[in-house]
This record gives sequence, C-alpha cells and structure tokens, in this order.
Amino acid sequence: MSKNERVDKFKRIMGKYPTGVTIVTTLDANGTPTGLTVNSFTSVSLEPLLILWCLDKRFSSFAAFLKAEKFAVHILSAEQADACWAFAGKEPDRFSKVKWELSVNGLPIISDSLGTLECKTDQQIDAGDHVILLGEVIGLKAEDKEPLLYYSRNIGTIPDHWPAYPRQS
Repeated sequence: MSKNERVDKFKRIMGKYPTGVTIVTTLDANGTPTGLTVNSFTSVSLEPLLILWCLDKRFSSFAAFLKAEKFAVHILSAEQADACWAFAGKEPDRFSKVKWELSVNGLPIISDSLGTLECKTDQQIDAGDHVILLGEVIGLKAEDKEPLLYYSRNIGTIPDHWPAYPRQS
C-alpha cells in the first residue's frame, strides 16, 4: 500500500470516529484575537486539571498559539454550527461572525458555548505536522446545552434514539 493510500485510509477511518467540536482562541502579539475549529481535543488529568489539543503547523496563526501563554477552548453547543464553519475556514476576520468578549483572564471568549475552559499553556510537544498543546485549566464555565458533534466530515447533534445501547447497571 502506498503512502497516499495509507493516508487516505487513515482519514476515512478517523472521519468515522465521532468527536465533539471546539474552537480554540487566543490573542496574538498585537492583542488581536485569533482562533480555529478543532476536534483533536481531550481531557488529560484531574490533578491538576489538564487538557490537550493539536495544532496544525500550517495554520495561519500557528506562531500566535506557540507564543501565547494562555488559550481558551470552547466546547461548541448544537446551535453553534455557523461558528464552527466560520472558524474552520480561511476567513481572516472570524470573530466578526460570533458574539465574543475578553475574559478576566484576557482571553477572547465566544458566547453561547456548552463549556469554556481557559488555560495557561503547560507544554508544547512536537508531533509530526502538528504540535500538541497541553493546557492547565485556570477558569471554566458550563452551560446546560446539547453538544455539537463531528462525524464523517459533517457536524450535527445527538440523534433522538440515543443511546441505542443504554449503560448496563
């Protein structure tokens, strides 16, 4: 199997793995907000509270995130599909598409998210064509909302028949 065939197969497999959708934001060196849609996000530790996400080295604001001491992860709610696509595209002024404000921690926070985790950068780990960013949670906010999910190159919500296999007692 060629390298291209392996990459294509890998993308098909990973595209069928359902994940949540996040937008990660920070301020660049000039104080301008920047952000991107990310589905490579997970919790790491409860003591201390740590999360991680992966940043593509080709992202236009790659340097801003590498230099940032803090960032915010917004776990998107079902009503934030437009924000998801705005921050996934190449639009230069993504923040004009959402309602946002600066937090007390000096981070751009997008309104209406299911949850927001404000983090200080803990580690940056080189990983092929990405960098893994570990963050220690320094602030958080939660809302009672339905999540936005990514599956098979589409976004959506949990189907009405969920869970198909309820947890056994």
